[in-house]
Amino acid sequence: MSRADAEKHIQRNPHPDFKKVEGSRKPWAKELEWDIKQTIKPDWKYGDGANGSEGLKIPHVEIDPYEEGRPAVFNYKLLISGIIPRPIGFISTRSADGSSTNLAPFSYFQVINHDPPLFTVGYAGGFDNAKDSLRNLNESKECTINIISEHFVEAANATSINAPYGESEWSLSGLTPAPCKTVKASRVKESIFSIEGKLESTKEFESRATPGKKTGVLAIIEGTRFWVREDAINEDKNLIDPAILKPMSRLGGITYGRTTEGIEIPRPDWAETVENNEEVKQLVKPKVDGQ
Repeated sequence: MSRADAEKHIQRNPHPDFKKVEGSRKPWAKELEWDIKQTIKPDWKYGDGANGSEGLKIPHVEIDPYEEGRPAVFNYKLLISGIIPRPIGFISTRSADGSSTNLAPFSYFQVINHDPPLFTVGYAGGFDNAKDSLRNLNESKECTINIISEHFVEAANATSINAPYGESEWSLSGLTPAPCKTVKASRVKESIFSIEGKLESTKEFESRATPGKKTGVLAIIEGTRFWVREDAINEDKNLIDPAILKPMSRLGGITYGRTTEGIEIPRPDWAETVENNEEVKQLVKPKVDGQ
């Protein structure tokens, strides 16, 4: 099955006439700005548990990912709708000979370490049917990772098109390539935060349902240079302002999320919050079966 056919098989878009549905919705709320709120229960204390017990009355459905007759695409749709919001790695790559470039968003993406800075990108399909991004990354061993912000989400999404190898997503999207210091691949100038990276390793995965079929590749990338727009970074160059970054995330199907609200909760210290609190100390018990 080709990647184009696979996308049709997924049926990611639930709307036969998307533009008609979109036209019926409220316009983008430009007035929304980053805001930090209180938690749901600011007076929460140890032992209180969840805020409300209604959900405990609703049973869960057990799902075997390999149950007979369950298509693998069902697991894909379940996972991308349940593991949300997911950060998006907007990956720019260049072929080893420089004859082709690729720009595409990936939500199987995460930072996993800071010294050295390491990032993971998950690619659907194996090396035998590699996406253009993976093909370039495996050849050149380098890329840039760009974070998608509100002001260019449409352009970033446009690069997910199944363009033939060698055709430029840069031109289709209208985004601006910018030079890098440690890699030949371009970073996205519109991106408020970008990372230059070198390929550290890859691991290919095989289908459980169809032995022998390669279904995914994990790429681990080491960051070699950071780029942050100067109005978004603090003086110490160690904090990026979410009010400026305005990051977009991926939800299920064709849905994106925007980050407009946050809460702050200090990380607790055992000595301060447990050992020095007689009431909380009464809650401390050894682990038992079922926990």
